[in-house]
Amino acid sequence: MWSDEKKKETMKKLWLAVFLVPLLACSSDDAARTENPIPTESLYFPPTASDTWETKSITDLNWNTAAVQPLLDYLELKHSKSFMILVNGRIVMENYFNGHSASSPWYWASAGKTLTSTLTGIAQQENLLNINNKVSQYIGTGWTSAPLEKENLITCKHLLTMSSGLDDALGDNVAPANLQYKADAGTRWAYHNVYVKLQDVVAAASGQTWTNYFNTKLRDRIGMTGGWFASGDNIVYWSTTRSMARFGLLMYNKGKWNSTQILNEDFFNQATTTSQNINLAYGYLWWLNGKTSYHLPQTQFEFPGSIIPNGPTDMYMALGKNDQKIYIVPSKKMVVIRMGEAADAKTAALSDFDDVLWQKINALYN
Repeated sequence: MWSDEKKKETMKKLWLAVFLVPLLACSSDDAARTENPIPTESLYFPPTASDTWETKSITDLNWNTAAVQPLLDYLELKHSKSFMILVNGRIVMENYFNGHSASSPWYWASAGKTLTSTLTGIAQQENLLNINNKVSQYIGTGWTSAPLEKENLITCKHLLTMSSGLDDALGDNVAPANLQYKADAGTRWAYHNVYVKLQDVVAAASGQTWTNYFNTKLRDRIGMTGGWFASGDNIVYWSTTRSMARFGLLMYNKGKWNSTQILNEDFFNQATTTSQNINLAYGYLWWLNGKTSYHLPQTQFEFPGSIIPNGPTDMYMALGKNDQKIYIVPSKKMVVIRMGEAADAKTAALSDFDDVLWQKINALYN
């Protein structure tokens, strides 16, 4: 018989082989990363009504130019569509692969959960809702098939933190019949598509469609393009790589675009720190690196250590199916974007994509 520890390790490997992205780490030493000085120039924001975007060269940063091509070769090999690095808001790398271009839209998948988190925060700061209120206060009772007293335990914050207590084993459909009671809200962490009901909450609270509110309050204010499209049981955001980078830059700057506070800093801080005491590596639909333990979707195991053990400990992340990524690293004044097909779509083995990707990114600093 297997020991409990061996069972946990096997479950971890099986999960990582099939989930959105392996959340394992880079292997680079921290000392090497801190040798390169952090740029001190002012933070740059591209104009909202223009494609103009300031750049900063690898040589200006005193980075290792010999490390660039191995990184690009790896990205192309791993079915990437695009890759960007911003430092202080300026484009340091912007590369497109496999027929993709700067004008080509691509899907965010679950990386777009962070858009829903941000809009929920904006609606709260406009006093349209309170995340501590129950969901049924905004969209009515009967939105689940749980007993009413159990449904009424579920607040908007529980949806933001993946702690609704609803059964995560029933798929992505969020019709009431598919939202079944598993545990009291707040007592169980489980990655669940029910978070999307926050879009209904925001729409009801604002008296607008989700799309209209999103476009007016976020997209258009920071110069993003793109839109929401139905995909099976999900609604998925599509945009260009630069639009994803604009959102990453906003969230790097704690919700402030240039001199305009789009999302208040208090909500930003809550969203990008541990949000409950079960999964320490999860905020408000953001993944958090550098915690002492973490949970993964589709399991109830707690794994010790950081999601990306050798990655920046201050990094917070928007992660989506088939390796859609926004990595934000305040200590490096950096935003990293990757869009594309699944890095390891043709293998069922444990993928090391994140590990190798971060090795190659970190090699830029040597």
